Amino acid sequence: MSALNWLNTEAFTVFGQKVIWSDMIGNLMGLAALALGWRRSIWTWPAQLLSGLILIAAYASAHLAGGVGKQLLVIGVAVFGWTAWQRGKRQAQDGSIAVRTATWTERGLLLGGAALGTLAVGGLFTLYPSLSWSPWADAYIFVGTIVAMVAQARGLVEFWFAWLLVDLVGVPLAFTGGLAFSGLVYVVYFALVVWGAYDWYQRSRTTPAPALEGAAA
Repeated sequence: MSALNWLNTEAFTVFGQKVIWSDMIGNLMGLAALALGWRRSIWTWPAQLLSGLILIAAYASAHLAGGVGKQLLVIGVAVFGWTAWQRGKRQAQDGSIAVRTATWTERGLLLGGAALGTLAVGGLFTLYPSLSWSPWADAYIFVGTIVAMVAQARGLVEFWFAWLLVDLVGVPLAFTGGLAFSGLVYVVYFALVVWGAYDWYQRSRTTPAPALEGAAA
């Protein structure tokens, strides 16, 4: 049995829902990445990259093209985030990442990009139904993930709220697609998001830096 086939085999059953290995391992890595992001550790990016690689198998097994595309983007943005935080780390004096709230212009760009991107990707999925059985939800997740990770790479507090909005649609879709573990970890994700958002917001009030300065190793 190949590693890919094994990843898509059943790990266990809970509440009548089958949990496959790729769904479980990928989401556990995602939880680790989120926790590392809260700690402002640069290792959040390798963890997100590995999570994305594993979850590609999970979403492919559930025929969620948007989910597969999302994970491909997670991998790409993880490389971008690693580079951005490494650059900032070399510039920082205390080895910590400077976080801040976005300006109104940045918020407008993030929201506008999310709206236009969702319309474009949703239109593509609708035009080619074979790409997704839930085109608009998939498009929302696909684009929302890009927005969240770009905001994280720039050290913006708003990235936590972007992740929360993505999960509010992604979790029900995961249950519908048979990815039960994705839904089961939602409570943990929610707790980390609330905790992380509060911590980053508090730091943004005491750190006047206008841009990303670095990351803790």
